[in-house]
Amino acid sequence: MLPKTAEYALRAVVCMASDEHAQSADHLAAATQVPRRYLHKVLQALVRAGLARSQPGPRGGYALERAPEAITLLDVVNAVGAVERIRACPLQLKTHTRLCPLHQELDNAYAAVEAAFARVTVAQVMRQPGVPTPLCEVGGAK
Repeated sequence: MLPKTAEYALRAVVCMASDEHAQSADHLAAATQVPRRYLHKVLQALVRAGLARSQPGPRGGYALERAPEAITLLDVVNAVGAVERIRACPLQLKTHTRLCPLHQELDNAYAAVEAAFARVTVAQVMRQPGVPTPLCEVGGAK
């Protein structure tokens, strides 16, 4: 249901949220386990959306443009491609002037995903007590 690009964007934003300093694309690629070339495109989309900034130079890299408390998971997903809602019959049937029961249920599920992502900030994901820290091994596991 969630495109791989959105998953990669979420990983990158969580990684950037873990450190206020700019992080190199190489570091982000290793930490998020995203191919560097693909990650570069994702990072560019995050910059265009105003969620991240790119800093050139030896101490440059990528960092969040806004505080993690001000970025929802939906903001991140929308930066790389919105949750696809069903507005009209996907089969383009002329007799379907509204969504059939099947496509209405699918759209309801997409709406629920959209609403859930809109309620949760990156900071909330990072600060859940008693659960593993995103993108980090726990207890020295390798």
